[in-house]
Amino acid sequence: MTNKKVVLVTGSDLAEQAMAILHDFEVVFAGRQPTEDELIALCEQYNPVAILVRYGKISAKIMDAAPALQVISKHGSGIDVIDQVAAAERNIAVRSAPGANAAAVAEHTWALILACAKSVVSLDTRLREGHWDKATHKSIELEGQTLGLIGLGAIGSRVAKIGHVFGMRVLAYDPFAKTMPDVCQRADTLTDLLSRSDVISLHCPLTDENRGMINAETLAYVKRNAILVNTARGGLIDDRSLLAALKNRTLHSAGLDSFTSEPLTAPHLWQGVENVIISPHIGGVSAASYIKMGTVAASNIVDVVREAEETTLTASR
Repeated sequence: MTNKKVVLVTGSDLAEQAMAILHDFEVVFAGRQPTEDELIALCEQYNPVAILVRYGKISAKIMDAAPALQVISKHGSGIDVIDQVAAAERNIAVRSAPGANAAAVAEHTWALILACAKSVVSLDTRLREGHWDKATHKSIELEGQTLGLIGLGAIGSRVAKIGHVFGMRVLAYDPFAKTMPDVCQRADTLTDLLSRSDVISLHCPLTDENRGMINAETLAYVKRNAILVNTARGGLIDDRSLLAALKNRTLHSAGLDSFTSEPLTAPHLWQGVENVIISPHIGGVSAASYIKMGTVAASNIVDVVREAEETTLTASR
């Protein structure tokens, strides 16, 4: 043990550049996918001043196990895994790294859109099985189609620009966006966007208000043969409703990078569903974003702890 203040990382690694920012702290790694009980035990053992969240959820019980806790910093932008009400009640700062993985997620969004529109996975499988489908296959051409974005933050804005370059009309539904980029037209309501879009892509945070926003009722407004892509949060979609829409071909296909319950392990709902492409929530994971998310998360910790120290020093004078 050292006399350094402790930062607990809910993961097994952190970028070298982030570690350098935290040089004045003792960094303790909880390991990949730590349980709540494991995190509580580590908090009781080390009493960290900060938790840097890579995997898992941070509950009130975890916070209470660390009386010295001053800040919970997310390695990424999604802070729905942190009990923000509990943190506020305990005067614990919650910070995130918005935009640090925007390029990576936007690129993965387009990888899924294109894979769906061009049937990349199914054609690959068919060809490996010895079938030559050139005479019968028709892909979806995106030029002239309408791209509908739910959420227009750092990621959604990048996806919008790329859609415009593809020659698509771009709609966006975001009640919190004060202005729209030149390439976007505002949709007044969610159902307005769903009814007009050929490709629908989710880019909003998960909140109590929008949980399950894509469900049987809202999917009834969707154009037949539309594509749905989710690189945001799994809880935005009601799984059973989406499954039904895929099976009855209301939707042409879907690309999913996030799920209601993670990690997604077999057996799971999407096994055997031919018109869905799935990836293990890696949209924001790239060599570059790993460094950017780590350094922003680490800097947030340093800033909060330093500010608290300065406040204490000033009060003692």
